[in-house]
Amino acid sequence: MAAYSPKLATCLALLAFAFAAVLATPCAAQNSPQDFVNLHNAARADVGVGPVSWDDTVAAFAQSYAAQRAGDCALQHSSGSGYGENIFVGGAGADWSASDAVGLWVAEKQWYDHGSNSCSAPAGQSCGHYTQVVWRDSTAIGCARVVCNDGGVFITCNYNPPGNFIGQSPY
Repeated sequence: MAAYSPKLATCLALLAFAFAAVLATPCAAQNSPQDFVNLHNAARADVGVGPVSWDDTVAAFAQSYAAQRAGDCALQHSSGSGYGENIFVGGAGADWSASDAVGLWVAEKQWYDHGSNSCSAPAGQSCGHYTQVVWRDSTAIGCARVVCNDGGVFITCNYNPPGNFIGQSPY
């Protein structure tokens, strides 16, 4: 029989506590309305723009449109809503989240020059998703996420009022 070791007992107790804490902590969905709002507001605060809030009417439109895309997961914008819109498609095999979509849009900041209100994105890239996220006059958002029939994920965020007007600076 092994001798009692206070160090070993302490280590085992800490390990058991850490394991219990992991089991007791619910997994964050990372796709809640507040997740989308927080991610947008972090980018907006970074450039001194006021926050957006969740709007159930805008969210209902986003959910309706996302449901339409569930059949094909096409990276295709809606039309005629009167809202601004950012969309994201992630391929099958990953649990794409609000953080992935908004993070991709905000990453376009690297190509946006606020001083000249211009975009120097390489071919195939843009700044328009980023400028919509931080558009000062957009004050309400609604977003939705669906798992598509092919296992991919379609995420859309809509903005009211819309942004990205040619010749106007987002902030």
